[in-house]
Amino acid sequence: MTQSSSLATSTTPAQPAQGRAPGGIVGHTATSLSRAIHARDVSCAEVLDAYLAQVDRLNPVVNALVALADRDVLRAQAAERDAQLARGESLGPLHGFPQAPKDIMPAAGMVTTRGSPIFAGQVSTTDAVVFERMRAGGALFIGRSNSPEFGLGGHTYNPVYGTTRNAFDPAVSAGGSSGGAAVAVALHMLPVADGSDMMGSLRTPAAFNNVYGLRTSFGLVPHGPTEEVFFQQFSVAGPMARNIPDLALLLSVQAGFDARLPLTRRHEDVALLGRPLERDFGGARIGWLGDLGGHLPTEPGVLATCEQSLAHFRTVGCTVESVVPAFDMAQLWNAWIDLRSFSVAGANAGLYRNPATRALLKAEAVWEIERGMRLSALQVYDAARVRSAWYQMLRGLFEQFDFLVLPAAQVFPFHADLDWPHEVGGRTMDTYHRWMEAVVPATMAGLPALAAPAGFGPGGLPAGLQIIGPAQSDAAVLQIGHAYDQASGHARVPSPLLG
Repeated sequence: MTQSSSLATSTTPAQPAQGRAPGGIVGHTATSLSRAIHARDVSCAEVLDAYLAQVDRLNPVVNALVALADRDVLRAQAAERDAQLARGESLGPLHGFPQAPKDIMPAAGMVTTRGSPIFAGQVSTTDAVVFERMRAGGALFIGRSNSPEFGLGGHTYNPVYGTTRNAFDPAVSAGGSSGGAAVAVALHMLPVADGSDMMGSLRTPAAFNNVYGLRTSFGLVPHGPTEEVFFQQFSVAGPMARNIPDLALLLSVQAGFDARLPLTRRHEDVALLGRPLERDFGGARIGWLGDLGGHLPTEPGVLATCEQSLAHFRTVGCTVESVVPAFDMAQLWNAWIDLRSFSVAGANAGLYRNPATRALLKAEAVWEIERGMRLSALQVYDAARVRSAWYQMLRGLFEQFDFLVLPAAQVFPFHADLDWPHEVGGRTMDTYHRWMEAVVPATMAGLPALAAPAGFGPGGLPAGLQIIGPAQSDAAVLQIGHAYDQASGHARVPSPLLG
């Protein structure tokens, strides 16, 4: 990857080139596909072949799915899914669904590289909880979705599998770290997909590829197990989809308590996820955070594109009011990078201490680990105090507003050969992830945040909004997201790659 001091200029037309939404099996929504499978209108074997054909056609262009599974094995699994339905047995809503678990957490019997040459070729013997649930729910794992090394950075490239390209313009970034998942969903190579999010890893690629990605409330979806299950409160697993009912379908399989992860929430606490998505939002109050009072640098056109999309909240009956949080945002950022480096170093310090593996780490990983190793215990505690104060400040804002909204990304998708944006809105970025600061407010507060398509900017590339709800309000965030989706129609604009 090359470095640059400015964002690349896309040659995409000012109005996004539109393809045709696909027909046939891959044209189904996930909810309608699940119904068709269970009604036996289509067989699991037919579903598998249709999606594999879509992968064969488009994946060579975008490199979203990697480590593809043996097709004879997959077809035998699809035949077994059909035999189960013939016996009146269903494993759940994902019965017969092709899926590709993100290449960060382990998936049994599959290569898990974490985007690093250190782990190239390593086959996992166990499933992460979320993959275990998807598999038990009937999914067929056709491969892995691509991710940057260790999930670090908002651009999906790594030395093992290469770069994942944007679903709307292969010359530009897919975002990250769930870039492969977002592109596969946008191009109908998967009906839905899993992702994970520490610093926008579900939200940035959703914004860049015109799909939905939900950063779930901490504890709603098990993320692990890992060697440490108490301090890790930033990375969460969640769903990606082309609409909100599909998002809720996958979330229904992912969510719930797991005894291996003691901070997860019991099933009765997430039962509201099954309630109807339709809701009257007349009088609901939206707080527009914008660029946080000028704190966030943004690429020209991003704020205007997002602000135009605020009209869709008004269409469904919401009021929209600008608000600037009364908080030292520089202090919040400093607390965030301390807590992030503490987490990354704790998980990966062993790789750094071994000279052979340290030589294979990318520069950003070395920076995080070295920074984390220099932190004192009191520095970490002070950062946690700032985090707590930020949560309490937002809790006060939610007494005034029902939801808070701000851009999901501060830039439009940048050139795929760039490592990361080194300058945004005339300001130099002082770290490899400073250009993604907009996603930090929700992460630091542990709040649900839905990345929603906001339309297309002056260069024809996608932009996205974040819809943030109060603590553990994931169901309400899905409902406002559904109302917004029905009013805006942004996510129904198909990629030109679809033909």
